[in-house]
Order: sequence, then structure tokens, then C-alpha cells
Amino acid sequence: MNAAIFPVGLEAPLTPAAIGRAATLALHDELALAPKPGLVTPADNGSHDDMDAHTFMRSLFALRSYFVRIAEAGHAGVEFGELERCGIAAEARMLAATRGVNTHRGAIFMLGLLCAAAGAVVREGDGTLQPAQLRDALRTHWGAALTARSLRAPTLPGGIATRRLGLRGASEEAASGFPVLFEVAVPVLARGLAKGLSPQLARLDTLFHVMAVLDDSNLVHRGGLAGLRHAQAAARRFIDDGGAASVGAIARARAMADDFVARRLSPGGAADTLAAACCVTRICALP
Repeated sequence: MNAAIFPVGLEAPLTPAAIGRAATLALHDELALAPKPGLVTPADNGSHDDMDAHTFMRSLFALRSYFVRIAEAGHAGVEFGELERCGIAAEARMLAATRGVNTHRGAIFMLGLLCAAAGAVVREGDGTLQPAQLRDALRTHWGAALTARSLRAPTLPGGIATRRLGLRGASEEAASGFPVLFEVAVPVLARGLAKGLSPQLARLDTLFHVMAVLDDSNLVHRGGLAGLRHAQAAARRFIDDGGAASVGAIARARAMADDFVARRLSPGGAADTLAAACCVTRICALP
């Protein structure tokens, strides 16, 4: 591993415990990033009245064992139904820790699948990982089940709104092998770190690149199609103005955060995708 890109060491060979630790640290990477338009940071609650950084930390601690457990399940080659039961149990622990607040439902799904895929790749390989191997493992082991899951009628507000508008929600992203994660977020994050950006600036750039293209069900639920398009256009402007490495980038991000709070917008799906990209860069030896 290139220490300049991957500053956090992991056990060698890579184990389910190390995979789970990487996922937990990735959730903290996302939480610690500031400013983030509409999202909870250590300094503010974004567009949320029911949660703050302390709520997220309680959730994060409650989920630590889940990521290890689902990596072990992937390593054992279990069927998708077992992964789903593991995720449902984790969601119950999250809600108990947060007194009913949904802090990490999307991350339980997305990072959980990545941990399972990583476990499967480690079982079948030499203990090292590449992003393409993670994506291939998802499709090979659970692709059919994820496709079937994506055809179910959604039950959560964001999924219902996304389906009604004909957009691609989280289930469809998973069935397609998480294209925004693997084709946008991971390359942007790796490229930023390789160019010498600080982890904070590289993650900020990644967040905006994801916001620009993702059909974020949280944005759709809170602001409808107009809210989603507003957020995507704002993210594209940030990128077109030079991104996180440009002069005045932090001030522009703060101004966007104020705008999102005024509109009650929160790109939670983009935040989950950022956390997933942080997880991938922690466990994969990227070129």
C-alpha cells in the first residue's frame, strides 16, 4: 500500500476484523468532514433537527460489531438472505442507540455489502483487494438477489419518492454494482489523495462529485425533484469553479451549506457514498 494514500494501517493478511474496522473509521471520516451542505458535522446539525454529531457517534459505536460480522458472513459465503438479516439486526441496534433516529440506515446497507464483498474476495484471493474485485464479488455472489430486491415496492419515504419519479434509488444502485461509488467516488478520492490534497479536501471534492450525479433519495424526499436538481446544479458549479483545491473553496462550501439549511435539503445518499469510498480506499491497494 502507498502510505501517502492510505495512512491507516490494517492487519496483514486482511481479516474480517480489519475490514470491519475500516468501515467504522470510514463512517467517522464522513462525519468529521466539514463543511458539508445540509449534513451533520461536529460543528453543526445541518438541515436536521433530530440529530447531531453525538447521535452519529452513538450510532457508529453501535454498528462496530456489525461490520465485522457481515465481513465474516461474506467470508463464509452466505446467501443474501443472511446478509439481509444481519443488516436488519444492525438497524435495530442503531435505532436503540439513537432513540429511534435514522443516522446510518443507508450506510448499513451500502457499507455492509462492501464488507461482505471484501470478506468474499479475501477468502478467494491472497488477502489483498482492488475496487474492481469488490464490485465483481457483489455481482457474482449476490447480484441476482440484489436485482430481485430492487424490484420490490419501496417502503421508506425516500425510496417511494424516487420510484415515483422514475429515478435510480439505493436498491437500483446496488443491483447495478454501485456505479456512482466505483466509477465516480473512488476514482475522485484516490486521484485527489494522489495529487497531494489533504484527506479533508479530497473527501470534500468527492462529496461534490457524487452530489452532482447521484439520484439522492434523501434530497428527493426533502425537496422533491426540484430540490434534487438544485443540489446537483450547485455541486456542478462547485466543481466547475475548481473544486476543493481552488481559492475560496471552503467559503463557497459554507455558503452552499447555508443555502441547503434554508431549503432543508440534506444529501444523505451522497454522504453514504462518500463513507463507502473512504472504506474502499482504506481496504484496497489502489493503483
